[in-house]
Amino acid sequence: MPARIAHLSDIHFGAHDPNVVSGTEAWLDQQQPDLVIISGDFTQRARREQFEEASAYLNRLRASGHRVLAIPGNHDIPLYDVARRFGAPLRRYKRWISNDLCPWFEDDHVAVLGINTARSLTIKSGRLNREQMAMIEERFAKVPEDKTRILVTHHPLFAMPIGEGTELSEAVGRHDDAVKSVCRAGVHIALAGHFHRTYAAAARKMVERAGKALVIQAGTATSVRLRNEELQSFNWIHAHRNNDIELQVVAWDGHSFRRGNHVRFNYDGENWASKTIADPPGQFAAPPPPPAPPLP
Repeated sequence: MPARIAHLSDIHFGAHDPNVVSGTEAWLDQQQPDLVIISGDFTQRARREQFEEASAYLNRLRASGHRVLAIPGNHDIPLYDVARRFGAPLRRYKRWISNDLCPWFEDDHVAVLGINTARSLTIKSGRLNREQMAMIEERFAKVPEDKTRILVTHHPLFAMPIGEGTELSEAVGRHDDAVKSVCRAGVHIALAGHFHRTYAAAARKMVERAGKALVIQAGTATSVRLRNEELQSFNWIHAHRNNDIELQVVAWDGHSFRRGNHVRFNYDGENWASKTIADPPGQFAAPPPPPAPPLP
């Protein structure tokens, strides 16, 4: 059996839809993934009451038996409280969400490392430091070759399309060195959020010497801050052995979460090949999400 991972991001308590929040819980309770990943932005403005709501959400997930791997996002650092922003930027996150800023999960199929890219000085942008890059290489160096290596950040490591035309997102700070570390670590999947857009493509489409990483971006799971008419959504990932990955977008239809686009990726040692999977008629009744940067 593959490792089954639900990848949520940008849940933004304080700017969330309670019905959609409940919808994620219902879907996760029904599917019982091996791991729930939440890649940052638990809150809208890092306020106490927003962290309390986010913490209650995590407690409900854990009470239902879910294993959760979480990292902070830039919205989890206070924006207007300057003293807290620079003096104790992640104190509330550590109190209400997790004291571990580099969480690790490993089972028979996958090894997952989360890395914090949120910084006080950069406001919206993300950054990796030298110690974090060294940790990426060190942790994955001990992982057997046949396991899928997954790196989770809030900010994307690579510049990628974020809208119509040729507009590209900003890559994470120290991008060139970060890419080299990811290559040396043999990362198979780079998960991130931040832009509230669903996207998946080989990293080599963005950076020529990007190694074998497959970049997978999640939309916003529960926020009302939608962009370009995209619905709330998250990713449902099946990680098989030998670089075989299934990705399905799970989108809100106004009443519940339903499965949509379903793609299978295989890595042949040089490139990722993708194939759209036609699910059995009637199994996934909802139409695919509205237009977004397409899955290849």
